[in-house]
Amino acid sequence: MNPQAKLIFTASLLLGTTITISSHHWIMAWAGLEINTLAILPLISKSHHPRAIEAATKYFLVQSAASALVLFSSMTNAWHTGQWDITQMTHPASSLILTSAIAMKLGLVPFHFWYPEVLQGSPLTTGLLLSTIMKLPPITLLYMTTPSLNPTVLTTMAVLSAALGGWMGLNQTQVRKILAFSSISHLGWMAIILIYNPKLTLLNFYLYALMTATVFLTLNTMKVLNLSTLMTAWTKMPSLNAMLMLTLLSLAGLPPLTGFLPKWLIIQELTKQDMVPAPTTISLLSLLGLFFYLRLAYCTAMTLPPHTTNHMKQWHTSKPTSVLIAILTTTSIALLPIASMILTII
Repeated sequence: MNPQAKLIFTASLLLGTTITISSHHWIMAWAGLEINTLAILPLISKSHHPRAIEAATKYFLVQSAASALVLFSSMTNAWHTGQWDITQMTHPASSLILTSAIAMKLGLVPFHFWYPEVLQGSPLTTGLLLSTIMKLPPITLLYMTTPSLNPTVLTTMAVLSAALGGWMGLNQTQVRKILAFSSISHLGWMAIILIYNPKLTLLNFYLYALMTATVFLTLNTMKVLNLSTLMTAWTKMPSLNAMLMLTLLSLAGLPPLTGFLPKWLIIQELTKQDMVPAPTTISLLSLLGLFFYLRLAYCTAMTLPPHTTNHMKQWHTSKPTSVLIAILTTTSIALLPIASMILTII
């Protein structure tokens, strides 16, 4: 892709995200979502492979339908209340339609079917954008409309997302699909706490984005797309492979790594809200996801000798990329000791 075109698309992504998260009018938020959708499509289909074109088409259709629902819910609310302010979503039907639209944009169950296919057909760098930056505007809209959302609907979606994300990731061999179902499972944790403590949702998203960025950048550096190539990656970059194993365990939520912090806080907050069945259920369902995280970590720790000389070829990366991955990895696996400071901020 032309570097100038890539710069324009990246700037458009930042512009659309900024417009959505800083707007108070529904039309401006909708415009930001549309700019984001149009900017990411060329990045998905830049390889000109039929699978990439299919992924771009699916993404366009789903996001267009979700944006239309966002516009329809805001117009319905404005018709009944006379308010276009995002924080004034008071009409029940509008709130329900908005919840469905945002769930479709994020990939929450039962609107999750498009997400693994789109991520599988995208390059790893574009998959990183789809898993992090593209999720920030919808989560911001949910954050701003929190008082109007239906707790029962969100809790149901959250539990189903945690169950389906863990269950459908069990038999996958493609790393991008595993990360897609991992994202669906993490979205369940974000959605279940949104009504009761929205700041924990943002904390969970920020830490998830940090850990996911580390995993995607590491996999892109090692050119890993499936489990078979992951098993021999240790022969090429042993130190980076060890960091990847720790990051995957952190993404799984194992203590004392960083990924355990948001889950610990969410369980604590839900228990304070007298919702003991909800954290118990979602914690048990997260064990499904823990299985394929451990399988990925085991694949990165494989010590079987390589069978061909091609496996011994060293892969060299630029120094800025290596430094960035090292910084992200260190933060992803070592943030939990400062949990007390984060707790005081929250």
